Amino acid sequence: MDSTQYIQWFPGHMTKTKRQIEKDMKLVDAVAEIIDARIPVSSRNPDIASLTSNKPRVILLNKCDMADRNITNRWIAALSSKNIIALPVDCKSGKGIDKFVPALNTLLKNKIESYRRKGLVNPTMRVMIVGIPNVGKSTFINRIAKKNKAQTADRPGVTRGNQWFTVSKDFEILDTPGVLWPKFEDQTVGERLAFTGAIKDNIMDIELLAVRLLDLLKELKTSAFLERFKLQDEDLSLESYELLGLIAKKRGMIVRGSEPDTERASVMLLDEFRAAKLGRITLEMP
Repeated sequence: MDSTQYIQWFPGHMTKTKRQIEKDMKLVDAVAEIIDARIPVSSRNPDIASLTSNKPRVILLNKCDMADRNITNRWIAALSSKNIIALPVDCKSGKGIDKFVPALNTLLKNKIESYRRKGLVNPTMRVMIVGIPNVGKSTFINRIAKKNKAQTADRPGVTRGNQWFTVSKDFEILDTPGVLWPKFEDQTVGERLAFTGAIKDNIMDIELLAVRLLDLLKELKTSAFLERFKLQDEDLSLESYELLGLIAKKRGMIVRGSEPDTERASVMLLDEFRAAKLGRITLEMP
């Protein structure tokens, strides 16, 4: 099958969001960028990096419970070496969220002290939350603000307008809608975003996406992946489309007598990857 797939997805509201982030940047003291710990490169929009470059930044590696723990630690070390504070968090369970405010205090220590020298005893610091769609911003805000105020959904593009939330007596956070790229110069970035559900499935060729994911899973060869589909090492020498057919048969997904239902198997494979049923997998190394 043709392995070329060009992804371009830039709804009008994203252009508007970029302009809004630029405009609101002057209102905030720092930026918290939420990325997906499984794809720390592909889930960072370079536009956001340039828009927020003049502000102190903390990076939250969300969904850390789905990612390989050792690789996440390597990412944190790599970011720390560039003087970027990075925290592993899992917004759904709340893991690591308690480290956020202390990290902001460290990040903005000099600014807070400068305000206090000017007589502002408890200055309120304002932090903008940024990230691509479906990376967990709203779930994070619900956790950190301890109120179910931000709209959440397990699909991209739910947050639309800007909203302020109080985190503590010293901090307020500004939510922003997710921003994707005008187009993906590197197609692997688009694919990896699609694997994790950051891009809507209905704009993708689902079977091609599953085949591309299997290309990576064959290389990583995690025990959870092999056990989940009862695969042997020799099965991994199959072409990925053939392997998808084998997985379909093993799951009893058959059409027209004995043909494997690869489309149904593709949906299942992506769902199970997104639910971390294939193990704790990180697709990008520092």
